[in-house]
Amino acid sequence: MASKRKRAVVIPALEVALPATSANLGPAFDAAALAFSLFLRIKARIADEFSITAKGRDEAICGQVQNHLILKTYQEVLQTEAKAVQPLALSIDNQIPIGKGCGSSAAARLAGIALAVHFGTLRWTDSRIVGEASRREHHPDNAAACWMGGLAVARMSGEGDAQVASVRPKGNWPLLLAVPEESLATEEARRVLPSEYSRADAVTNVQNSMLLLAAFVQGRRELLAAALEDRMHQPYRAALCPLLPALTAFAGETSGILGAVLSGAGPSVLIFLDGKISVERAASKASVHLRKHGLFAELMPTAITSQGARESKGWLKRRS
Repeated sequence: MASKRKRAVVIPALEVALPATSANLGPAFDAAALAFSLFLRIKARIADEFSITAKGRDEAICGQVQNHLILKTYQEVLQTEAKAVQPLALSIDNQIPIGKGCGSSAAARLAGIALAVHFGTLRWTDSRIVGEASRREHHPDNAAACWMGGLAVARMSGEGDAQVASVRPKGNWPLLLAVPEESLATEEARRVLPSEYSRADAVTNVQNSMLLLAAFVQGRRELLAAALEDRMHQPYRAALCPLLPALTAFAGETSGILGAVLSGAGPSVLIFLDGKISVERAASKASVHLRKHGLFAELMPTAITSQGARESKGWLKRRS
């Protein structure tokens, strides 16, 4: 009797949506980040060779196959796990500003890891996926928020693992993202930071970051203005990010604006609204204010989202 031939395993295509993220949030320097509703959407299938079709923001960068961060991460993870590297055809629709402090590199690295887990049939948990992205990012905040959604509080352990607490902020949190034309390398933003801080500055940031967490958990918007005060990174980065001092002043003098902080290391600025002012009205007022100071920014309406990458339909279908 002829032996039965093994049927080849067909790995289905994958669709995943990864949200933009904003880290630091004022005083929560290198400790917290939130996800907001701008997405990097990817469709991937096995192909004869690597290819990318891209649309949306930074189309030229997203569509360049060579040295592509998503594909590079995908290949490195599979090679480390001694798995065959299957060429993929990617379709990318990107809404996340690249190089502007909105978590674009964390989203790209997580996308590459998700593709490796799916097409390499790896049995990785959420914790391992976030940990791998965190080690590649050298900090866990953006990676945790992008994968888990909502607000993520995270740290790296001494062993290099990510420890993450995911929080769903209470109520709706409308946002306005101010994006300048120029980008800012994270390494450059890091260079201007001091190597030591005073006890007073450290204590103030600990107090404010705890108050900030309470504001989100309890939905207490009245706490936000005081809780967003930072003494560890924003005062030193303001010269590199001229939108920050201008929009901080705007928040302090405009009804309906709760506060403004650097998004990640900058140069974009995240503006929190109280819901009593429409996003469109806030954007109009902010635009006028910036023009008075000789500044320009693209003003993008958005909001905190609980939809992390692991909640995207394609990933949930894969796990079912």
